[in-house]
Amino acid sequence: MNQTTEWLKVESIELEAQGVAHNAEGKVVFIDCALPGEIVKAQISRRKNNWEQGQLTEIKKESPLRVTPGCPHFGLHAGACGGCKMQHLQAGAQVAVKQRVVEDNLWHLGKVKPEVLLRPIEGPTWGYRYRARFSVRYVAKKGEVLIGFHERKSRYVADMQVCKVVPKVVSDLLMPLRALIASMAERDRLPQIELAMGDEVIALVLRHLNPMPAGDIALLRACGTPRCAVVAAAQGAGHRQAPGRRRRAARLPPARVRRDDALQADRLHPGQPAHQRGPRGARAAAAGGRAG
Repeated sequence: MNQTTEWLKVESIELEAQGVAHNAEGKVVFIDCALPGEIVKAQISRRKNNWEQGQLTEIKKESPLRVTPGCPHFGLHAGACGGCKMQHLQAGAQVAVKQRVVEDNLWHLGKVKPEVLLRPIEGPTWGYRYRARFSVRYVAKKGEVLIGFHERKSRYVADMQVCKVVPKVVSDLLMPLRALIASMAERDRLPQIELAMGDEVIALVLRHLNPMPAGDIALLRACGTPRCAVVAAAQGAGHRQAPGRRRRAARLPPARVRRDDALQADRLHPGQPAHQRGPRGARAAAAGGRAG
């Protein structure tokens, strides 16, 4: 990696929240967390024939749309949560960026241009995610359990105490859930927690790889409340496949939330996609009314 000596003017921003600039040679440079209109320097970490990628190191001219991130776990530092990409950008501008991506995809993929553009439907800036998939990792060296999204560009789980993009009632459950799972015998065999929240109930589905001991089941039953249903769904560890055969995605058994006021569709399938929206492509852009 080497530090660029030239100042780069950021021309636009893409859906991964990377500013797009051109260096003196005309090569495209993608810069993490840089915003349109800014003049910046970057630490180049990746080079290709037609483009480079780097980390923001210095800002000479700052965008008026740059804001202080609302979550303490957001940032470029080591261990920063990778669940959000645009917290440093003003919320209305985030919606505009995602709308532009939708328009570009409609044109490049389907050659469709809208005759009339309506104002985007915007939701709340914070606490808007009613469905999510949290990763769970028992760190034996520290003797503690981590629950959260993955770190930026990493397979490790971020050490999150709060999450600003889920409702506060769910964010407040993160630390109690860490303590609960840490007390379980099979704490190292629980890779994920699915969140699905309705108007009257919160459903948390713990995916487990091994049959749960009676003691762990008792702990789960004890932690449920009229507002929060905690259920478990078994996930097979996988089977060996014959050589040359294409692996099929494992079909996971659904978990039923046994409450009258649970959710409109009370069957939660842990294998459902898009519980944790990824940042890539039109699928993520369709969430244009959401900030973060």
